[in-house]
Amino acid sequence: MSLTMDVLAKGELDDDIAAGAAPSDRELARQELGIARKYIGPFPIVMAAWCFANLTCWLALWPLSISGILPLWVAFPIATLNVILCYLPSHEAQHSNYAKSGDRLRWLNELIGYVSTIPMVLPFKLARVTHMEHHTHTNNPELDPDYGVKADTWWQAIIVNIKRRQPGRKDSYSATLARLGDNPMIRRVRLEAAAQVLGYWGFLTLMAWSGYAIEAALLWWLPRNIGVTYISLMLSWAPHFPNPERGRYRNTRYFKARLGNIFAMGMEHHIVHHLHPGIPLNRNAAAFRELRPILEARGCRFEML
Repeated sequence: MSLTMDVLAKGELDDDIAAGAAPSDRELARQELGIARKYIGPFPIVMAAWCFANLTCWLALWPLSISGILPLWVAFPIATLNVILCYLPSHEAQHSNYAKSGDRLRWLNELIGYVSTIPMVLPFKLARVTHMEHHTHTNNPELDPDYGVKADTWWQAIIVNIKRRQPGRKDSYSATLARLGDNPMIRRVRLEAAAQVLGYWGFLTLMAWSGYAIEAALLWWLPRNIGVTYISLMLSWAPHFPNPERGRYRNTRYFKARLGNIFAMGMEHHIVHHLHPGIPLNRNAAAFRELRPILEARGCRFEML
């Protein structure tokens, strides 16, 4: 659909709503898809640059801190921010938004997926498999791997998330892999996940053995724990809870974060992602502004965080 047709479609919808008319589901779907298509397609260079800039910054903290050039009290908050920022570029790769299977740049899509989440120690294929299950079964208490973060308030969500990561607690990712069965893909997911987690703990052990335990703790272990908690709060809890619903237009929401969309990691418009995951994060806000009349007509959730 051309840009002109999209603008006309949106204008027609606005006129219908203003006049009290109720566009049909089919017409709403046509207009929605026409708008969404404008934001899908071009290579998301912002997200790709985000990945490598953030990873480079985090890696540079190690020699700078160990050599004494950068004080640990300065490096620690930067490392924490690096962990918080590392997931979203990989998230685009999970949806193959850099390049689809068979495309010339497919290798770049997979590379970003693997390296972007090194600071938070999230194996790429594990993230992809479980995230696809989240999209398929959003807010299903039995099948959604992210449902365990459900809580009534943001501070309760933080406590729940910390408890979920304690030894001996139920691991929703492992439960999801077990449910998906034993096949070559799942075996590879398990192998890659085990290798990355063992590598992480092995590196921390080696650093401690070499006399750099404090550096390892403040550049990776503690930033990772803080970062994962914040990511879970903003990416899992805020868009879907505290009142989880099911259904394409009700299983997530638009919310207005008191600290703004940047602190919310762009999740104010997460509803656009669930409806059209091919739209990169940096285009969600613009897409939302055009789609809003349609989303309101569809009965989507609009709430204050």
